[in-house]
Amino acid sequence: MQIKSYFGIVSIALLMACNSAENKSTELKDSATGDTTQNLPTTAVKFKDTKLQNIYGGYIGLKNALVASNAKDAKTAAAKLATELKTYSGCENTALTAQNIEKSDDIAMQRKEFTALSTDVISLFKHAELTEGTIYVQHCPMANKGDGGDWLASEKKIQNPYYGSEMMECGAVLEEIKTK
Repeated sequence: MQIKSYFGIVSIALLMACNSAENKSTELKDSATGDTTQNLPTTAVKFKDTKLQNIYGGYIGLKNALVASNAKDAKTAAAKLATELKTYSGCENTALTAQNIEKSDDIAMQRKEFTALSTDVISLFKHAELTEGTIYVQHCPMANKGDGGDWLASEKKIQNPYYGSEMMECGAVLEEIKTK
């Protein structure tokens, strides 16, 4: 019975994940400061698929804007991410979530939408072909009024997008997505 439940959950996750492939790779580095354009020394994450690389870059840009509690930069990053998601077959609903973030000036609402967006992209990247680096699935148990919230990062160090400077290091690494 437990095996059937597990396969059911995996099947649902696969249906929710966006799927496609291309054969190029580019480099992306995570940033951990309020300046969402500045790259600090971190581990590079590379994908075989250029579209996935661009989606990951857009996602990290949005996460960094939320870490910095910068609603304006979050809007800009969400717009970029929505554009990238629209080009990836199966990610149309996730693109709509990114557009909801883009349309809001309220950092609390942006962070709430980021929870749903993160759930989708975590599923996507768990099934992606990673060629270099490690993606860290991180979790803050206090986010969303105690319901918790997950996000992705290219480094182990916790930089909480749900609370920013209020509780920058609240959270833990739940999982590591590595090259196969």
